[in-house]
Amino acid sequence: MTRAPNRLAREKSPYLLQHAHNPVDWYPWGDEAFETARAEDKAIFLSIGYSTCHWCHVMERESFENDDVAAVLNRLFVSIKVDREERPDVDRVYMTAMQLMGLGGGWPLTVFLTPDLTPFYGGTYFPARTIPGRIGLVELLPSVETAWREKRAQVIEQGAHVVEALASMTTRDADTGTDPATLLDAAEQALLDHEDVRHGGFGAEPKFPQPSNLVFLFRRHATAPEQRAGALAAALRQLDAMRLSGIHDQLGGGFHRYATDRIWLVPHFEKMLYDQAQLAWCYLAGFQLTGRAEYADTARGIFDYVRRDLTSPDGASWSAEDADSEGEEGRFYVWTPAQVEATLAPDVARAFMARYGVTPGGNFEHGTSILHEARSLADVAREAGWSDDATLSKLDAARATLLAARATRPRPHLDDKVLTAWNGLMISAFARGARVLGDSALADAAVRAAEFTWTRLRDPESGALWRRWRDGEAALPGQLDDHAYAAYGFVDLYRATFDPVWLERAVALVEVMIRRFGDDAQGGFFESPAGDSPMGVRLKTDHDGAENSGASIGVTVLLVLGRLLDRRDWLERAARALAFHARRLAAHPTAMPQLLAALDLAGDPPRHIVVAGERESARPLVAAFDARYAPEELLLLVDSDATRARLAALAPFVGPLRPRDGHATAHVCVGYACRLPTTDLQEFSAQLDALSPARPHPGAIA
Repeated sequence: MTRAPNRLAREKSPYLLQHAHNPVDWYPWGDEAFETARAEDKAIFLSIGYSTCHWCHVMERESFENDDVAAVLNRLFVSIKVDREERPDVDRVYMTAMQLMGLGGGWPLTVFLTPDLTPFYGGTYFPARTIPGRIGLVELLPSVETAWREKRAQVIEQGAHVVEALASMTTRDADTGTDPATLLDAAEQALLDHEDVRHGGFGAEPKFPQPSNLVFLFRRHATAPEQRAGALAAALRQLDAMRLSGIHDQLGGGFHRYATDRIWLVPHFEKMLYDQAQLAWCYLAGFQLTGRAEYADTARGIFDYVRRDLTSPDGASWSAEDADSEGEEGRFYVWTPAQVEATLAPDVARAFMARYGVTPGGNFEHGTSILHEARSLADVAREAGWSDDATLSKLDAARATLLAARATRPRPHLDDKVLTAWNGLMISAFARGARVLGDSALADAAVRAAEFTWTRLRDPESGALWRRWRDGEAALPGQLDDHAYAAYGFVDLYRATFDPVWLERAVALVEVMIRRFGDDAQGGFFESPAGDSPMGVRLKTDHDGAENSGASIGVTVLLVLGRLLDRRDWLERAARALAFHARRLAAHPTAMPQLLAALDLAGDPPRHIVVAGERESARPLVAAFDARYAPEELLLLVDSDATRARLAALAPFVGPLRPRDGHATAHVCVGYACRLPTTDLQEFSAQLDALSPARPHPGAIA
């Protein structure tokens, strides 16, 4: 039966549109819903999720499509649906509130609010009717409404305590007494103690990629390779475990959201843009530090996937692909022997199934198999009677054939909204890939996405960014992560293109970030702008999770640009932010690994590396710099008088630096003291080697 659409049919969010034909009388988040709740003196039923969330789909089918549930909701509550990816500030406040109340967290998130938006009860997934171990909505809703009507004073008092606790999280005495080296050592040791050495990663199931852990470990190793070999080994074990496993899409490239088991075999199949970007960082770092080609190949696979399946015609990156298709999780990705044999020649099919673990009994639901590297290439070659090279060639061709066959299946749902923050991460990843892999097409992809961000997701009057673009509309207030990630991406894009416009735009975004999100009183950054937060609460996130916090990337970009451009005011703001979070980190060393990497960076003396000379002659010097793992180090290229003038407007020290005798000349300065300028590649390399003990691996140099 086709139902008449509800209010959500007017929205742009793919998640809200998925609920536009529910019998529930949904409102989007906004004044209409709030005023209705106040006028009718009803509690609010708030449901938060996102369009590629498996259990959100389950709850919709079971509960929100259920006429009995809808009848109770429509009679007793004002029901609001929120896309957490569009409104992370709303999600963040109520997720934290549920955790403070001991009611758990996750998506779908279900929260009951007073008409003034104060939370007083909630949970996550609720079925329509009670099942063993979980109450159903038909039974729960009347009891919550009765509590709101008959025990209002207690409800309001409980909510007031939650609001007070939320507000207290934004104020904290800065800890200036904790030694940074102690914090860094404690975090590294805590991660190593928590590592699953046998299977890779940290902790037991479920296994999440947690790229911020890897970023921190890579930096720790790079600062002292001989003393911190264990940090690199732990990071590489996770990279290897993931790339060989079912969490890695062995045909199409890219990574699924997380593994439900300890050995990374069975994924939760949704694919998120932010995972692709941050894992590309990590595999590129692994390649730079080890020279192992398989890490470069894995990064290329990520880029291939994003450009093929998550890129809009305008060059921006879409948000995600669902786990489900045809009503089943993972159906799009799994295989049976019959399906493989129907697509490949018999001998190639046997070799493919041996290599990628396709068996008659399967390793997933309904006898299907999740592809993973079950056997080594050498074993498969020996069994098939082929050479290693021939086996690799045949299997690569088989993967391409099966990918084309898979493309004819009904695809999972695509969330085609463009989020500014996630595009900032992907711009950074594309730009790094261009430099590390020597692939100019990746730089082109980064430029297209960055131009989209600057021209369509930025308010030209205020300079602030919007959160989301979809269907021709930019909307919703940009958050801290939108501004921090975009600025970070623009900095990386400068490193890939040496076009000063990206530094200029990064500087402009940092100024907006400070103005809209900086806390001048306490230090640090609010995650949301003033004036549009639930109950007036603006939180400061103190956790690097699936996505790095806006604070961690914001501090990082302040340090990178502040040191490069000698912006002492920015460096002071970064120092205050680090001090604000230090007390939390002293108690929970692994809470913010990306911020700890920034803390480590803050301890280094400022470095200024400039190459003056036309681009072609400067190319070998630039390549020597790019081969090194130094993700927060910038090289400025002065290739013309016009470029010199633009860079000098940002960094006056650039003005006098010129090529010598018509040859590209490198200038290396550390702590405001400069080495002798050099046109010699070996001498420049030696100067770079002296800056960092992490020298480039020969295999990572093109």
